[in-house]
Amino acid sequence: MVVLATKLYVEGDARERALDSLRSLVDNEIGELEVEFELGVRHDDFPSVTVEGADATVARNVLREEFGEIVPDLEPGETYVGTLESWDDDGFVLDAGQGEGVRIPTDELGLGPGSPEQLRERYGLVQHLPLRFVYGAGDAGEDGGEPSRLADEERDRLYDWTRGDGRLNVNSATRAEVRATLNRAGHAQDYVTVERLGLLEQSVICTEDTDPPGLLASVGEYLPAELRCVVP
Repeated sequence: MVVLATKLYVEGDARERALDSLRSLVDNEIGELEVEFELGVRHDDFPSVTVEGADATVARNVLREEFGEIVPDLEPGETYVGTLESWDDDGFVLDAGQGEGVRIPTDELGLGPGSPEQLRERYGLVQHLPLRFVYGAGDAGEDGGEPSRLADEERDRLYDWTRGDGRLNVNSATRAEVRATLNRAGHAQDYVTVERLGLLEQSVICTEDTDPPGLLASVGEYLPAELRCVVP
């Protein structure tokens, strides 16, 4: 079984649609392998995929690579994926499935000057966004150990966002739902693609001539979600 590092935190019909979307995503990744799979959802909203068949080992590795994996124990110095659960003046708190969140101190975010709230706004970080981090020995209880930090590849990814043509990041919606909303609102020509960041976290990549705050103002009323802009 692989516990995917993306959360299913919506309820009702939206939850069923999200599960259907996840089932399609998993099938797209491993459907051509000789396996059968079954989806489940843990009590903490992390989905699990049970895989059986001749290619089960390969399929599990594909899912780990695509979604990241929630594991029972974190080892200092290793890179994992957690979801952005909260933030305060002291840093970010990521949910990596351990119950108590993993704290990334402000000095270990590595995203330039500013408070955690200012950095969240600058990089368009919506709640529940999956983020890669390096687990610190200090968090594991080792005296004098380093704290947890954002992984270098994560910092590079977020910096790249600010060098593009702009983005509108969204949570609480599948990729198909975001694309349908943009098209219905008359913005089919204003974005390049919708990049999937997590199961319910998407990034609308704007065209060169599109103003991300203007796009947010136009579609915000149609999306019951948190929206954050990335302005180059």
